Amino acid sequence: MKLKQGSFLWYLYLDKLYCLLSVRNVKALLEYFHLLDVHHNNTLNDVLFYHFLHHVTSWNRTQIMIVFNMLDWNAMGEIGFDQFYMLVCILLAQQNHLEEQFIFRHSRPVFELLDLDGELRIGAENFHMYNFLFNIKKQDLRELYHDFDITGDRRLNYKEFKLFTIFTMDKYQERQKAEKDKDKGKKDLLKKKRLHHVNVSLKQFLGINVSESRL
Repeated sequence: MKLKQGSFLWYLYLDKLYCLLSVRNVKALLEYFHLLDVHHNNTLNDVLFYHFLHHVTSWNRTQIMIVFNMLDWNAMGEIGFDQFYMLVCILLAQQNHLEEQFIFRHSRPVFELLDLDGELRIGAENFHMYNFLFNIKKQDLRELYHDFDITGDRRLNYKEFKLFTIFTMDKYQERQKAEKDKDKGKKDLLKKKRLHHVNVSLKQFLGINVSESRL
């Protein structure tokens, strides 16, 4: 998923550490929510919700309605600002490749979103249904239920899910460190090459001066 360039969400900034919006951005988002709420009910129904996501994302109708049903916790046919705010943070996390960070920081709300039936358990089908939201890879899913399903019922309770988020966050940080080390190595190599060229140029310049002085 990519946010459409030029849309309102494109200009919001998500804190990379806590995956939350600043107070200033929240106020702007609330004003935007009120503009979308043409019926002045402090809610968005499925039609308004669809047109909003169709305008700002590349999701199709099926994906949009899946998300709407997920956020419509009380099955009222509408969502409020709290759910809207959660959705926007998820979209920005995905846009900035911070899915692991978001799940780790907000493990309880994410768990409750994925717990469709309110059974305090998450099955693999839940992850497959919402995989386009959090981009959890198939290999990670296999590891998830192989390594963290402690009770052996093929479903995760919150404690098991929390362990998974900690594990994925550790892997995320390891990747970040490896990328930084790789970038640092490239910069050091480039610096050495530049220094070598400077030394060669300096030697050539001094050599020319010496020959000229002998003449």
